[in-house]
Amino acid sequence: MNSYRKTAIVVGVLFITATVTAILSLVSLGTILVPPDYLTKVSANENQVIIGALSFFILAVALAGIAIVMYPIFKKQNEALALGYVGARIVEGVLFIVAILAILTLWTLSQEFVTTGNEEAYSFLTFEAVLIGLRNWTWLLVYIINGIATLLLAYLLYQSKIVPRPISVLGFIGGVVLLLGTALAMMFSHVDVNQGIGMLAVVPGGLFELILPIWLLVKGFDLSGFKSGSVKTDNYEAV
Repeated sequence: MNSYRKTAIVVGVLFITATVTAILSLVSLGTILVPPDYLTKVSANENQVIIGALSFFILAVALAGIAIVMYPIFKKQNEALALGYVGARIVEGVLFIVAILAILTLWTLSQEFVTTGNEEAYSFLTFEAVLIGLRNWTWLLVYIINGIATLLLAYLLYQSKIVPRPISVLGFIGGVVLLLGTALAMMFSHVDVNQGIGMLAVVPGGLFELILPIWLLVKGFDLSGFKSGSVKTDNYEAV
């Protein structure tokens, strides 16, 4: 099997892994990290919190892995943008780690809150507000970086023509809608982009990240459309 075909399969698997873990994390934490009574909910659902945090970690690794695996191909088209895409995914991964730490710290705080009772409720609620704020602002930055990374990926795919251009156009739409939706969510949802407008804004990008890996797993890359001389297409196996 040609190395480019293997790359397409790896990228497809990483995208699907990212999608599955994103859904799993939202399902695990979606009913817990909403007001009111964060500490009580977190304490009563510690398994879901751990699953959600682990899912976020796998998601971060998968997204960074996509950019790293695609770099050797994209650099033949535009090395600066290829590096930018890798950098964006790495920054996104770091932000995921910050969000994970905020969630796990909130979990630890919730255990202390339940053990101590309400005698020091004010101090607990203050720390709760700080951690929730950190998580929300971090998640806002994740959405922004994800939107930028999606636009970079869509542009590189569009220019290289290694997948059908309608898929790349869907990526452009997904990136733009995510950035606009994030801005609107920040204006109307008090920074929490995981509700209302913010959640709707991920739909086009989600479709892009679902259709693209399916295409890569079934068809692979179409190297015939790549910039002349940038990639050797000899002996490429189309599946």
